[in-house]
This record gives sequence, C-alpha cells and structure tokens, in this order.
Amino acid sequence: MCTPFQIYFSQEMLDDLRARLAATRWITEIDNSDWMAGTNKAYLQELCAYWFNEFNWEQQQQYLNTFRHYTSEIQGSTIHYIWEKGRGNSSIPLLLTHGYPDSFVRFLKLIPLLTAADEEGVSFDVVVPSIPGYGFSGKPIAPGMNPSKIASVFAALMQQLGYDTFMAHGGDWGSTITELLARQHPDQVAAIHLTDIPFIHLFEIPPGELSQAEKEYLEKGKQWQQLEGAYAMIQSTKPQTLGYGLNDSPAGLAAWIIEKFYRWSDHPGDLEAVFTKDELLTNLTIYWGTETIHSANRLYYEMAQAMASPQKTTTEKLATPAGVAEFKDLIAAPRDYAERLFNVQRWTEFDKGGHFAAMEQPALLAGDIRTFFSSL
Repeated sequence: MCTPFQIYFSQEMLDDLRARLAATRWITEIDNSDWMAGTNKAYLQELCAYWFNEFNWEQQQQYLNTFRHYTSEIQGSTIHYIWEKGRGNSSIPLLLTHGYPDSFVRFLKLIPLLTAADEEGVSFDVVVPSIPGYGFSGKPIAPGMNPSKIASVFAALMQQLGYDTFMAHGGDWGSTITELLARQHPDQVAAIHLTDIPFIHLFEIPPGELSQAEKEYLEKGKQWQQLEGAYAMIQSTKPQTLGYGLNDSPAGLAAWIIEKFYRWSDHPGDLEAVFTKDELLTNLTIYWGTETIHSANRLYYEMAQAMASPQKTTTEKLATPAGVAEFKDLIAAPRDYAERLFNVQRWTEFDKGGHFAAMEQPALLAGDIRTFFSSL
C-alpha cells in the first residue's frame, strides 16, 4: 500500500542536537588546509557553528515536504520514496537511486527538470526511494540487505506503483543497484543511465587484452583505494565499531560525511562554491535525526559479505541499453572498459561537475538523462 508521508523532526530532537553541538570536544590539528589528513578543523567548526546558530531545519523541512513523499511495505521493509508525476502528454517511468554519503536529497534539483515536459510533450514520472537503512526508509533488522536484495525491493516497488517497465538511473551505490536491477529484472528495466561504472568492477580483471586506458584505470583504482578508500574498508569490515561514535556526536558525523563532499566534488578548493551550508546540513540533519549513519555504513559490510560468498557474480555483458554520463568523478572509467560490461548506446563526458552531479550540475545531468531515455 502506498501511504502518504510527511517529514517531521521533533523540537526535542533538535534541542538535543544543539546541546550536543555545544558540548563538542575539539581535537588539535597540525596544518591541514588541504584536507589531506581528513576534514579541516576550521571549516568543520564554522559549519557546526552555523548548524547551532543559524541553520533553520523547520524551513528545510517545509521545503522537503513540497515534494510528494510516500512509504510502502515491500518484502518486509518500509521504503520511503518521493513520487512525482510528469507534467507532459507522455511520461516515462524513471527510478532514481542515490548513493553514499548522500540521500534522496541528491535528486531534489533534478526532479522538477525531469517532470517538466519538453517540446515534444515528453516528461518523466520520477520515483526516488531512500535505500533501506538510509533516511526515512526502515533500518534492516537482519543480515542480507545487500545491493542485490535492494534491487529486488525496488523492482517490487515500481511494480506496486503500476509500472511494469521503467527506466533507471543511479550513481555511487545507485549505479550498483541500477546495474543489478537490469541484470535481475531485464523484463522490467527497459534501459539504464549511470554517472559511474560500479566500483565492484575495479576488483575484477576482465579476460582478454587490456587497452592502455583500461590498465591505467585499474591502476588508478588501486591507488585510490590506498589513499582514499580507508572509509570503505572500515565500513566493509567493522561498521558497528564506527557507528557508536558517529551516532553519538553530530560534529563527528559531520566530519565523516563532509570530507567526502569536499574530496569528491568538483570545486576550486571551496566546498561552498558548489554546495550551500543549508544543502550540506539538510543532508546531515536527515542522517542525524533518523539515526541512520550506522545502517547506511553497514551496506558496505553487506556488500563485502555478498562478494565473499561462493556464488559467482555474473560479469557477462548486460544487454539492456545503457547511457553513461561521466563527470569529474573519483576514478573515471574509459569507454572501452565500460563496453565490456554494458551495452553502451550513449557516452557523454562533462568537464565540470563531480561525484554528486545531480546536486552540482543538475541541468547537465537532466539533459543527458532526457536525451538518452527519450531517444529510446
């Protein structure tokens, strides 16, 4: 059943958040202006001061509730989602799946661009679910809520909403889930669009001779794991140990999440060149108020457990038509590597915008999504 939902955090929760921010015990810092050792202290203090003194959650909550929110019970899980119908004469059903450490807010700027009708009267019916364990979706209470299971849940959600076939887009975890949707439900998923090649493929050396670009890509992947991938290793192995601290300290939570926005986005050394404090803190407050940082981090653990199982994950080339929009992301895959895995029918490279392209460059991404899916 599709149940209307309103976002609401109590004043008691907000007062507790401010009290914890006021009681933050700050660490000492050796010069870290380049953020290479982690989150810069001066910026974090500035952000937390704004969170305490100026950030208006009620205003952000009101904005979030201008979208149509629902929940559904799917395969034993409560799934929260935004469902906005297209305003054109003809609308294409489209599932948008977010990643980490963002949430459904990744797509808020994208939704009105896609639900609007183009010159041909074509628009999109947009469904934006919160991944289980993220935001206002339920927290998993048993092992096994891995990307494969999530893909099954989202396919069932789309069917419940009356869409026997649909298009799908995603980035970060969203790209992994979108790929698995197409692999597991080829009759439902008509085409997919990705902003990155799912990271799991960095750990698989494909058969046959590699091009120079492919060799460089795999080598960059190894280097990135060593320099930037410590968070993923912790979350893949001991997420619960990490979870206690992040769930108890808003400043600690902010440090953990904001570093990724700083390191993964396309900006000239100023994070607020691409995100406002209100945008960053809306995402953070959702994590804090729902107490989902541990359940979100645990998805890495569930994926690691699934990859360690004796069952072989197929890497056969996917027949489903695929479009790829590459921004200035973490490790950009070359097209020839992507074509080993996907039926690439559209490939676009952008010279601006980073990992959170839907937030950083929504018009560019919306245009690429619209062009690709409309052509099909």
